[in-house]
Amino acid sequence: MSAASAGRPPVVLLHALCLDSRMWRAQAAALRDRGHLVLTPGQRGFGGTPLGTDPPSLDLVADDVARLLDAHGVERAVLAGCSMGGYVAMAFLRRHRDRVRALALLSTRGTADPEETAAGRRRFAELVVDDTARGPLVAATTPSLLGPTTRAARPEVLAEVMAAARAASPAAVAWAQRAIAARPDAMAELRAFPRPAVVVAGEEDGLVGAEESGALAAALPGARLVTLPATGHLPPLEAPERTTAALAALLDETVAADRKGAAAC
Repeated sequence: MSAASAGRPPVVLLHALCLDSRMWRAQAAALRDRGHLVLTPGQRGFGGTPLGTDPPSLDLVADDVARLLDAHGVERAVLAGCSMGGYVAMAFLRRHRDRVRALALLSTRGTADPEETAAGRRRFAELVVDDTARGPLVAATTPSLLGPTTRAARPEVLAEVMAAARAASPAAVAWAQRAIAARPDAMAELRAFPRPAVVVAGEEDGLVGAEESGALAAALPGARLVTLPATGHLPPLEAPERTTAALAALLDETVAADRKGAAAC
């Protein structure tokens, strides 16, 4: 019996910038144990996925996800995205709305970047492909992905994230930064999304503030806001069990919503 026929929604886990699908390994394993089909794609240029030659656009990455679903015979899925993965999930919602059964957004925001922020991303894209600038840039910026508690108490997580950032393709990071900088505001699409949703925020996230996470949750009519203590910008790595629990609760809500909808037909 397939996960879909058993009432267990398929799940797509979308990774953060400079990382790959391995950041979701704890959640992927736990959700598969629950009987879900779990897809963990490497986004363009990451995790062995070719970057290609297209101009930077998150719409292209969203369409890659749609083709992945097609390849697995999946019509509708639950999307979970962390940081950049959240931006991809929102692009997917805009382009393939009817294929989203539920939405989990972690450490991300629904608004477009202000010009100052977008300019900073474009500057990062220029520096990361410079052989002289790249090392100091990665060393200076990557630790901020983790909260101070993680940095102090879990050196193995810091080492993993630093190694991933150093190994990431500079061209892929530059492409992604430019694509993120150009993304549109997603708040209107989120306000019109009637399905279950969860917003997961790290209490120690220095990149996405509590006010932004609260606004994101408030925009989604069916959303819960889950704030994780002692956690920074990467909840799947910093708080794996609590992140898994938030996703599992969303999946249970999705099944309940589907049953309610079927009963009303």
